[in-house]
Amino acid sequence: MGEPIEIVPYDPAWPAMFARWGVALRAALGDAAARIDHIGSTSVPGLAAKPVIDIQISVASLEPPDAFLDPLTAMGFVYRVDNPERTKRYFREPPKQRRTHVHVRQLGSFSQQFPLLFRDYLRCHTSAATEYAAAKRHCAAKFRHDRPGYVQAKDAFVWDIIRHADAWAQRTGWIPDPSDV
Repeated sequence: MGEPIEIVPYDPAWPAMFARWGVALRAALGDAAARIDHIGSTSVPGLAAKPVIDIQISVASLEPPDAFLDPLTAMGFVYRVDNPERTKRYFREPPKQRRTHVHVRQLGSFSQQFPLLFRDYLRCHTSAATEYAAAKRHCAAKFRHDRPGYVQAKDAFVWDIIRHADAWAQRTGWIPDPSDV
């Protein structure tokens, strides 16, 4: 049985945790990273979340991976080669470090834009963020020891939000702000 799923209140220290990693990642990756962004629930002020810092690194191409694979593994990040999502390369925190997920995605791809739009929409729509937090808490209570069940259960909420976010993006002409680092 894996770690229990726990949703905690927003921690104002999360942006600083991201910033420390972001600066180190920028130094290691240089121009190989077109963008380095804080994504996921910990990137939305006030949003309850699993206490995991999610970082998205946007690169020109996922192949060949040497430009990002070598620097990330040199920093101690663990490459999860068994990740089933083919539109990203996934890394976990170095051993004995706080839980951190690094998602490397191709710049301009749908999978790269999705988390930025999701984040920006929730940052601008606190009522949607509040509803999402309630849904996450409900799903975490129901699937406390079943991570795939939790992810599947909250999928409907995520896609409902992204549908609203897409309409918002079309109305406003949304484009992502500059890279966080």
